[in-house]
Amino acid sequence: MNLQRLLLRFPCYLGALAPPRRLWRFPSFDTTSPLGPWRGQSSRSPAHWNQVVSEAEKIVGYPTSFMSLRCLLSDELSNIAMQVRKLVGTQHPLLTTASQRSLAEITELIHTALLVHRGIVNLNELQSSDGPLKDMQFGNKIAILSGDFLLANACNGLALLQNTKVVELLASALMDLVQGVYHENSTSAKENYITDDIGISTWKEQTFLSHGALLAKSCQAAMELAKHDAEVQDMAFQYGKHMAMSHKINSDLQPFIKEKTSDCVTFHLNSAPVVLHQEFLGRDLWIKQIEEAQVKGRLNYAKLRETIKAGKGVTSAIDLCRYHGNKALAALESFPPSEARSALENIVFAVTRFS
Repeated sequence: MNLQRLLLRFPCYLGALAPPRRLWRFPSFDTTSPLGPWRGQSSRSPAHWNQVVSEAEKIVGYPTSFMSLRCLLSDELSNIAMQVRKLVGTQHPLLTTASQRSLAEITELIHTALLVHRGIVNLNELQSSDGPLKDMQFGNKIAILSGDFLLANACNGLALLQNTKVVELLASALMDLVQGVYHENSTSAKENYITDDIGISTWKEQTFLSHGALLAKSCQAAMELAKHDAEVQDMAFQYGKHMAMSHKINSDLQPFIKEKTSDCVTFHLNSAPVVLHQEFLGRDLWIKQIEEAQVKGRLNYAKLRETIKAGKGVTSAIDLCRYHGNKALAALESFPPSEARSALENIVFAVTRFS
């Protein structure tokens, strides 16, 4: 099951929380280190990721793989939409739920459109094995048109929600995404081993733009649609932000913590463990390690991976992942206990468990 696809359903999960008007305060961390103690895994949390997904889906009543062309074009779905439109102008609670479900699908449309646009090939870097030039040019055109089509549908869906603040939130999230991708592209070298001298604070800023903003602002928008106040909206925003950061760090860690990892596997040299490794090591020693890991002008990722694993970058990245997980759990404490809250907690546990 695709974790990112599940994350984009958070507006629906948060909508199921139904928080009270007045929130109780969550306790601050009793920290013994800058990152604070890891809360660990609750005794109720499922042992497997598939079980986490299954339990979350039961709450919102449909699978995370809902988004597909078949569903978009099906007559049954169109008929349901027509019936729901008849309730416009009434106070039926179904309308609130259907607005949040639409928001989740809009969020996924935006995310999918970005992925499609990222699939555009740089024709100047084509190899003979990649395929005929005409086919690659045609593929680029399809990628651009398909991405634009999805974005247009997302914009149309936002307008139908008839909520100015939600439109502003999602529009700003889209701006953040574009800015984040621009930073990623500007710092990515062709061979991927000439990296910028960025610290973890800069990495966090750029990662929030490219991976966290859409989820965080979608979660906030879900609370706005449910007519909750600014304090509740901020807690939803904080959950989405820190959950997205935790997930990204977990993803960055996979090449370094998997028991069975291919020797030829590559990893981004601006990923969290590498950035932290470079920060501990210093720029000069890092450049030296990169040079030592090159064989005949090409980077030996297996050798460099072992060098990084021997340092502090991997363990520090695990601590950072759990730190953001703790922040996400703290935001959830502002909501009353419920099945929806438990499902969101279990999702945090699933991305912060490394043993």
